[in-house]
Amino acid sequence: MSLVDHLEELRSRLFFCLVAVAVGAVVAFIFYEPILQFLLSPLPSKANALATHNGKPQIAVTGIGEGFSVVLKLAIAVGLALATPVWLYQLWGFLSPALTRRQKRYALPFTLVGVVLFLAGLVVGFITLRYPLNWLLSFGDQYFVEIITADNYFTFVAYFLLAFGLTFELPLVLTFLAVMGVVSSQQLRKNRAAILVGLWIASCFITPGADPYSPLIIGVAFTVLYLLSEGLIHSLR
Repeated sequence: MSLVDHLEELRSRLFFCLVAVAVGAVVAFIFYEPILQFLLSPLPSKANALATHNGKPQIAVTGIGEGFSVVLKLAIAVGLALATPVWLYQLWGFLSPALTRRQKRYALPFTLVGVVLFLAGLVVGFITLRYPLNWLLSFGDQYFVEIITADNYFTFVAYFLLAFGLTFELPLVLTFLAVMGVVSSQQLRKNRAAILVGLWIASCFITPGADPYSPLIIGVAFTVLYLLSEGLIHSLR
């Protein structure tokens, strides 16, 4: 394929990805109320901006139309998560012309494993979300009054969960590189210490909060996933 053909194919695959995200965003926008209630559940009840109305959690907005814009951005973020199978499959499809017949047979497992890993990352991120929230909200609470706006809170939550979802894709990335022949289990074992140090440093920058819990949790996740990837790649030889 020529460069123009590659660009045409890339445009086509990006179009399918955008359509999938748009469909997921529309579904999320329709069901935004349960999504908002679910994402508000980790917010501590002691948070000053949190109130209840007819038993439903509420959070402050600071301007006209902010509620709508927050729901719209949240719907896009949820749509991106719902479209994970599509954009993973399209990514593999774009790369497949450079693969051998043996490598192409991993297309379906690549997509399924990628979806499972991304969802696992979201689940772990949601379970651990309350720890950085509690620490950040309780820090200096004898001096500060937290005014938590909807945009601030849901942006924090979206970036936090996305960081965990992408972190859990590490085995998929390493296995793909191994299938392509870029890395081997011997190289990963030999450079394990340096790579893990790099991953722990990266864990300090990929989360939105300044709390001590998030980098620690992601660093541990990186370590476990890296060791699992190393064993998996060794077994594929």
